[in-house]
Amino acid sequence: MKSSDVRAMTVDQLDDEFLKLKKERFNLRFQRATGQLENTARVRQVRRDIARIKTIAAQKRSGQPAPAPAPAPSEKPAKPKRARRSKAKAE
Repeated sequence: MKSSDVRAMTVDQLDDEFLKLKKERFNLRFQRATGQLENTARVRQVRRDIARIKTIAAQKRSGQPAPAPAPAPSEKPAKPKRARRSKAKAE
């Protein structure tokens, strides 16, 4: 779930989505414990979605404006690579 999708939701919708994801996380925990979980990456996705929803819901409740998107990083010229020193031969 993208943060832009979450920001478009109302606080009530965020609460509903939070409860839905909380139930899914509960079920995924049991599936993982019993060895039935097929998509292990889903646990991480759900955990991060919950955090994203809680953060944006808190911002909306406190009246904070949405943060501006970060500017794209500018490309710096690549530094030339330094040549390795040759090892001294042990004689």
